[in-house]
Amino acid sequence: MINAADIITSGTSILFVTLDSLRYDVARSAYDEGMTPHLAALLPEGGWQRRQTPGTFTLPAHMAFFSGFLPKLPQPKQPPRLWECRPPAFKTVPPETFLFDAPSLLAGLGQHGYRTVCVGGVTYFSRETPLGSVLPAMFDEDHWRPEFCSPEMDSTRHQVDQALDLADRHRGRPLLLFVNVSATHVPHGHYLGQQDDTTASQRAALAYADEHLGRLITTLTATDRWLVIMCADHGDAYGDDGYHGRGIAHPVVMNVPYAATVLQGRR
Repeated sequence: MINAADIITSGTSILFVTLDSLRYDVARSAYDEGMTPHLAALLPEGGWQRRQTPGTFTLPAHMAFFSGFLPKLPQPKQPPRLWECRPPAFKTVPPETFLFDAPSLLAGLGQHGYRTVCVGGVTYFSRETPLGSVLPAMFDEDHWRPEFCSPEMDSTRHQVDQALDLADRHRGRPLLLFVNVSATHVPHGHYLGQQDDTTASQRAALAYADEHLGRLITTLTATDRWLVIMCADHGDAYGDDGYHGRGIAHPVVMNVPYAATVLQGRR
């Protein structure tokens, strides 16, 4: 069990990675088949948890995440939440939960001296449109370039290079470093040299991103303690029961991979 209240009040930095559109079954099969060895070495024992997202596409899922609502286990009894906005007086919050008295997690972390930094991926983080400005505007600092987006085959490398530069630049203060990985978002058929997007090409996209995400995490945690949270915001349908895309409450959209762990400095 992670005591997020203790971790955050002690000033431990946080890496929050969302693997955009990544289905749970794709993440699990890639893990089981040894296609993501770098992540497998860093995930908690047993690998990815199956959880259910609070939103069926990028915008509502991330709004929920940044308001304190991470994906939940598909069962009646839930573990304590990592973080939560101060609730009404009648509700009791477990002591392990980081309680923030602010309208968002990002603002709440700011009250504890954190710098919140976003490395965007999909266009909801691009500021190219008014709607694409909503999520990045919640951060102290946000970064997006076209090469961070899914049509770029080497997008994760560019994103990780940017994230590591930011972590180095802000060394010495608590950081919430958020990375929205776009490689697993359509289009990803190019990872198999095909036009169509499928579960196989999403698996290939995740296998591509694995090396760079491993590099990000191992570099950050080489000397310092980090709380690392990785999950998908939602899944994607590729003809399942006739459905395509997201924004629908189909199980392949609702079920997402999730992992949270505390990694200590290892030097």
